[in-house]
Amino acid sequence: MNYAAPLWLPGGDLQTIWPALYARRVAGARVSYRRERWSAPDGDFIDVDFGAWAVPAGRPLLVLFHGLEGSSRSHYAEAFAGFARSRGIGFAVPHFRGCSGEINLAPRAYHSGDFEEIEWIVRRLHALEQARAGGPLIAVGVSLGGNVLLRWAEEMGESAAGLVKAIAAVSAPLDLVASGHAIGRGFNRQLYTRMFLRTMVPKALHKLAQYPGLFSRERLLAARDLYEFDNVFTAPLHGYRDTEDYWRRASAKPQLHRVRIPALLVNARNDPFVPGESLPRTQDVTEPVMLWQPAQGGHVGFATGRWPPGRLCTIPGLVGGWLVSRLDRCYVQPVMHHG
Repeated sequence: MNYAAPLWLPGGDLQTIWPALYARRVAGARVSYRRERWSAPDGDFIDVDFGAWAVPAGRPLLVLFHGLEGSSRSHYAEAFAGFARSRGIGFAVPHFRGCSGEINLAPRAYHSGDFEEIEWIVRRLHALEQARAGGPLIAVGVSLGGNVLLRWAEEMGESAAGLVKAIAAVSAPLDLVASGHAIGRGFNRQLYTRMFLRTMVPKALHKLAQYPGLFSRERLLAARDLYEFDNVFTAPLHGYRDTEDYWRRASAKPQLHRVRIPALLVNARNDPFVPGESLPRTQDVTEPVMLWQPAQGGHVGFATGRWPPGRLCTIPGLVGGWLVSRLDRCYVQPVMHHG
């Protein structure tokens, strides 16, 4: 697999920002979804968006776990949806708590190590596919979603193969300590951190209105980076002592040797907030795990095509093709798709 950014799109920041804002996401009409609301085991809910196109019996279901503050309308989600639609396979985006446009009910949100959430979602999707005579599940996680998906595979070990045939993680911050500090410095702090906090803080305040006294409003409003936000909100609400404890225990990198199903880990080495030196090496993974670390691509960027309009087909084509090719019956050859 090869990737080189277009000459008109130099540097990790441009390769991150331009695809998210301007790249053409799909060939043809915009993808449409149908939504289901599921009751969670703790009485809360999540919303799951399914691709609204016909899927023949026996075809696989591609499940996408989105990134921090993402949704089924994120640029990468629509690009993967377009890939699935063009090949007649199913597609589903389970939204993490509070990310579907409506605040969730429980005194919690979502986090990078929430593998228990992945477990019940995957089991329910697997049961639904079995009931409709559907095909096997394949899953991709993007950024935060990639780390969570890998943590699930690590915890499940051999038993993961009974639910999902192959997984991929795109631009996942596998070492949360390194990535958390990287996004909190310099230009990253001014751009990416502010962008994330712009939606995360209001959601947290909404949660405080639901549960007065859940955390300190003053400390939350004083948070200027993800380290401080996680210290006030994410870590204590999800059973971690503090940010350092959360980032250390939730990181997928230290336990990658426990993954027992085919897994593709895609990380550009110029990702602005996943430092290249923090990425896993071949000695950190087991035989079913494949590392692909191109020099360029940015964070969930990997744009291709001429400017304008540009395309966002490289990653869905390569990753989706690789995932589907891991199934017992090969539906799609693992080649680059230029849409």
